[in-house]
Amino acid sequence: MFKWLSTFDKFVPALLLVILLASFFPEPAAYEGNFTLHNVGDIGITLIFLFYGLKLNPRKLRQDLSNWRLHFLVQIATFLLFPLLVLPFYYWWAHSPHALLWLGGFFLATLPSTVSSSVVMVSIAKGNVPGAIFNASISSLAGILITPLWMGLVLTTAQAGSGEAGDYSSILLKLVLQVLLPVVAGVLLNRFFGHWAQRHARFLKLFDQSIILLIVYLSFGESFYNHLFADTSTTDILLIMVLCATLFFLVFGIIHLMSRRLQFNREDRITALFAGSKKSLVHGTVMAGILFKGMTGIGVILLPLMIYHALQLVFAGVLAQRFAKDRSF
Repeated sequence: MFKWLSTFDKFVPALLLVILLASFFPEPAAYEGNFTLHNVGDIGITLIFLFYGLKLNPRKLRQDLSNWRLHFLVQIATFLLFPLLVLPFYYWWAHSPHALLWLGGFFLATLPSTVSSSVVMVSIAKGNVPGAIFNASISSLAGILITPLWMGLVLTTAQAGSGEAGDYSSILLKLVLQVLLPVVAGVLLNRFFGHWAQRHARFLKLFDQSIILLIVYLSFGESFYNHLFADTSTTDILLIMVLCATLFFLVFGIIHLMSRRLQFNREDRITALFAGSKKSLVHGTVMAGILFKGMTGIGVILLPLMIYHALQLVFAGVLAQRFAKDRSF
């Protein structure tokens, strides 16, 4: 009945446990030595994107290009609609005590769509699964370039510089070396090792999740160590939950209206809704480790993404079950 629970039950509790662990034992995350857990995380990030490239089949992507209206709507929603809905609040939040939370909200809005849960939800709702796979894959690739470009608008000298992080050109260089080149290398090696990656998909997923948990621990551990959550109250967390839920349903509603206006069939409407309203925790955590390298508040920045990730699984799971039963949608 609740197929979506298989995507929710296992990983979200693990994230919560890691955050709890970071609150009690933050010291390893703040340790500075010749070789630290941050070095392990950096290596893991590179391998995640190398393996991601290995799993991409260029021939299959080319075959799915024909449904361009669906692809256009999903990518516009992911990389334009989301950021434009959050950006206007810059003037209210960016210079307040909760500036890092707003930065995290905008970072969430600029991220690509998630792959696995989008495909699962589309499958449950009986939508266009090949279209979901194509859009999630293209979104992940495009996000490597588009997310840093959006973040460049708000990562000012005060936020990314002044001793907290390097200049933005060095951040872009690290993105190229640690993210883009591994993906390109993986795609080029797909013809040789693509079948190996497919056979070991479960192991690679476990590896991805392990690195994500490590990055989450490091991010939150540093934030706890520097007492950056001292000013974050329960009310703040509840407000973030309300804002994330509002953002999800606002985007969901706009995509629904646009897909109706474009006269999509039922399967394409479902794919547009679920692929266009999701945000990738994988890309968010690994890219945060690069974009915000050296900043002491990465855990605070990731908080909106963590909350949105959990909420999108709950909301999308319930909606997918409803659409599967309601064939008139």
